[in-house]
Amino acid sequence: MAKQPLRAVEDVRPVTDRPVAEGALTIEQLAQETGMSVRNIRAHQSRGLLPPPELRARTGYYGPAHVTRLRLIQEMQAAGFNLAAIKHLVDDAASGDDVIDFARALMTPFESERPEMIDGAELAERLGGELTPKLIARAERLGLVTPVGGDRYEVPSPTLLAAGESAVRFGIPLPMALDAIEQVTRHAEGMSRVFVKLFLDSLWKPFDRAGQPESDWPNVRAALEGLRPLASDAVVSVFQQRMSKAVEEAFGKELQRSRGRR
Repeated sequence: MAKQPLRAVEDVRPVTDRPVAEGALTIEQLAQETGMSVRNIRAHQSRGLLPPPELRARTGYYGPAHVTRLRLIQEMQAAGFNLAAIKHLVDDAASGDDVIDFARALMTPFESERPEMIDGAELAERLGGELTPKLIARAERLGLVTPVGGDRYEVPSPTLLAAGESAVRFGIPLPMALDAIEQVTRHAEGMSRVFVKLFLDSLWKPFDRAGQPESDWPNVRAALEGLRPLASDAVVSVFQQRMSKAVEEAFGKELQRSRGRR
């Protein structure tokens, strides 16, 4: 599922138009208000995602904060976040809107591609013919595809799969193309750690040592959001420079060697 940017909690429309009075809803009414089943509400409560209700004569009553929390959970699930990530966010919700906004920015994926679904036959066709179980397993490990059952696969990055497809079409054997993807992935992980460390050491740790002053939360969040284009632009720029140099050096040597054989 593609992860879409979250709307503000205030933009999430209720299932009904009836205003929620403070502490006025039973769990059945809460389910009707949010469009969530009683069973799911209880499950979220048991996971610590939802605060307990106010007990009155052995009956639990829920208020606006519970409705807002459940709508936030629904928004996060619709955006593709798992329950563990959602718990991190809602645990911080009590700390204020700035913490919620920062958590959202932190967990928003860097990629903007929309995943695709393909079947095994199409995958084999796109990658040059019959795929062995070993090659499929390797493609899964590298994140090219994710099995979803019934000989169906999710393609998290259609661009990356298209690159592998093009390499095979140009005559590069699939195992060699996967070797290249594996090496690029390893280098990308290293580059990612460089930018994360830059943010942590230069911005987050000083902010944390200062006691996380409320007035600085917007600046920290803006810095995190700014890290995305900064990292992408820097990596692309450096890669283009190094790629040009590598091509010139490698093919310059090959052309000299070719002329020497004439």
